[in-house]
Amino acid sequence: MAIVFSEKRKKQQYLILIFLLVAFLTGLVVYFGVIKKPKEESIIIMTPPKKIVIDFEVLKSPLLNAMTFFEQIKGFEGEIGRDNPFQPKEQ
Repeated sequence: MAIVFSEKRKKQQYLILIFLLVAFLTGLVVYFGVIKKPKEESIIIMTPPKKIVIDFEVLKSPLLNAMTFFEQIKGFEGEIGRDNPFQPKEQ
């Protein structure tokens, strides 16, 4: 009989610890979510952005003028494949 009582007591101690932990976490959530006043937001002073200057003279470089375009790709010539490409190939 003494073994059964000690097992129940140990189980109750674990349940009490779990209850206290859940109550503590609930208290933290309530404190930080409801009760605690939010901090005053600081004022952010925005400075105007720096002026961006783009040098278009780079586009007039002789290296860029020496470049050529790729030749046009010609259309497909020849027989088109099977209607169902997943069907086994006939031999």
